Amino acid sequence: MKFFLLAFFSIYPFLQVNASTPKAVTCSRKQYYEEYIPGTESSPGYVKSWVEDVEIPCSGESAKNVDDNDCSEGSVIGGLLGAGIALSSSRGKDRFWAVPAGGTAGALIGCQVDGG
Repeated sequence: MKFFLLAFFSIYPFLQVNASTPKAVTCSRKQYYEEYIPGTESSPGYVKSWVEDVEIPCSGESAKNVDDNDCSEGSVIGGLLGAGIALSSSRGKDRFWAVPAGGTAGALIGCQVDGG
């Protein structure tokens, strides 16, 4: 049981919490629009124009593609399953190395299955 707990806590990912100040800064620019309104014989057509504020990414950079796949759940579940399988299939002194190895392998496989 000690080895199982040791294996569980050695593969459990500790999440870091990064505190930051919330940023409520939005950047915008003025966008000019025109629309032609067709006329008739008695009423001539005209151009309707207006200006709107449009939000844009700050500092002029376009949005970057961010890979935010997180496989922590798959790693924990895979590690537990791998350690459990190694625990049930090994005997005697082999459990000393089989449980951590099974947990590590299960965590790696679980991360890949979870999409990481």
